[in-house]
Amino acid sequence: MVQRTGTASNGRTRARADKPQRPHVSVPVIGTLTLPPPDRLVFYAVLGALGALEIIEWPIALVVGVGHYLTEQRLSPALQEAGQAAESA
Repeated sequence: MVQRTGTASNGRTRARADKPQRPHVSVPVIGTLTLPPPDRLVFYAVLGALGALEIIEWPIALVVGVGHYLTEQRLSPALQEAGQAAESA
Protein backbone atom coordinates (compact mmCIF):
# COMPACT_ATOMS: atom_id res chain seq x y z
CA MET A 1 0.00 0.00 0.00
CA VAL A 2 1.30 3.43 -0.85
CA GLN A 3 1.32 5.78 2.10
CA ARG A 4 1.11 9.47 1.57
CA THR A 5 3.45 11.54 3.61
CA GLY A 6 3.21 15.09 4.76
CA THR A 7 5.95 17.38 5.98
CA ALA A 8 5.87 18.40 9.62
CA SER A 9 6.86 21.89 10.67
CA ASN A 10 10.32 20.61 11.69
CA GLY A 11 11.04 19.23 8.19
CA ARG A 12 10.55 15.55 8.96
CA THR A 13 8.00 13.50 7.05
CA ARG A 14 5.14 11.77 8.77
CA ALA A 15 2.61 9.23 7.54
CA ARG A 16 -0.92 10.52 7.02
CA ALA A 17 -3.58 8.69 8.96
CA ASP A 18 -6.51 9.75 6.80
CA LYS A 19 -7.01 6.24 5.36
CA PRO A 20 -7.39 3.13 7.51
CA GLN A 21 -4.92 0.31 6.91
CA ARG A 22 -6.43 -2.62 5.04
CA PRO A 23 -5.52 -6.19 6.01
CA HIS A 24 -2.85 -8.08 4.06
CA VAL A 25 -2.79 -11.78 3.16
CA SER A 26 0.39 -13.67 2.31
CA VAL A 27 -0.06 -16.11 -0.59
CA PRO A 28 2.87 -18.54 -1.15
CA VAL A 29 3.34 -18.19 -4.92
CA ILE A 30 1.91 -14.72 -5.49
CA GLY A 31 3.20 -12.80 -2.47
CA THR A 32 1.44 -10.34 -0.18
CA LEU A 33 -1.99 -9.15 -1.27
CA THR A 34 -4.04 -6.31 0.17
CA LEU A 35 -7.65 -7.26 0.74
CA PRO A 36 -10.30 -4.98 -0.78
CA PRO A 37 -12.87 -3.22 1.44
CA PRO A 38 -15.64 -5.50 2.77
CA ASP A 39 -18.27 -4.42 0.24
CA ARG A 40 -15.99 -5.25 -2.68
CA LEU A 41 -14.87 -8.48 -1.04
CA VAL A 42 -18.52 -9.57 -0.84
CA PHE A 43 -18.96 -8.72 -4.55
CA TYR A 44 -16.01 -10.92 -5.52
CA ALA A 45 -17.19 -13.73 -3.22
CA VAL A 46 -20.70 -13.71 -4.72
CA LEU A 47 -19.25 -13.57 -8.23
CA GLY A 48 -17.00 -16.54 -7.43
CA ALA A 49 -19.92 -18.46 -5.95
CA LEU A 50 -22.04 -17.82 -9.05
CA GLY A 51 -19.23 -19.16 -11.21
CA ALA A 52 -18.57 -22.16 -8.95
CA LEU A 53 -22.25 -23.11 -8.86
CA GLU A 54 -22.39 -22.70 -12.65
CA ILE A 55 -25.17 -20.15 -12.47
CA ILE A 56 -22.96 -18.15 -14.81
CA GLU A 57 -20.03 -19.64 -16.69
CA TRP A 58 -16.68 -19.26 -14.90
CA PRO A 59 -14.94 -17.40 -17.77
CA ILE A 60 -17.66 -14.75 -17.63
CA ALA A 61 -17.31 -14.48 -13.85
CA LEU A 62 -13.55 -14.11 -14.30
CA VAL A 63 -13.88 -11.38 -16.94
CA VAL A 64 -16.43 -9.46 -14.86
CA GLY A 65 -14.24 -9.73 -11.75
CA VAL A 66 -11.08 -8.60 -13.54
CA GLY A 67 -12.93 -5.77 -15.28
CA HIS A 68 -14.40 -4.59 -11.99
CA TYR A 69 -10.96 -4.68 -10.36
CA LEU A 70 -9.37 -2.71 -13.20
CA THR A 71 -12.05 -0.03 -13.15
CA GLU A 72 -11.47 0.43 -9.41
CA GLN A 73 -7.74 0.84 -10.00
CA ARG A 74 -8.21 3.82 -12.29
CA LEU A 75 -9.03 5.84 -9.18
CA SER A 76 -5.77 4.91 -7.45
CA PRO A 77 -3.51 7.91 -6.79
CA ALA A 78 -0.37 5.85 -7.46
CA LEU A 79 -1.66 4.79 -10.87
CA GLN A 80 -2.72 8.34 -11.69
CA GLU A 81 0.82 9.55 -10.94
CA ALA A 82 2.28 6.76 -13.10
CA GLY A 83 -0.06 7.71 -15.94
CA GLN A 84 0.91 11.36 -15.70
CA ALA A 85 4.59 10.40 -15.76
CA ALA A 86 4.00 8.24 -18.84
CA GLU A 87 2.17 11.08 -20.60
CA SER A 88 4.99 13.52 -19.96
CA ALA A 89 7.65 11.10 -21.26
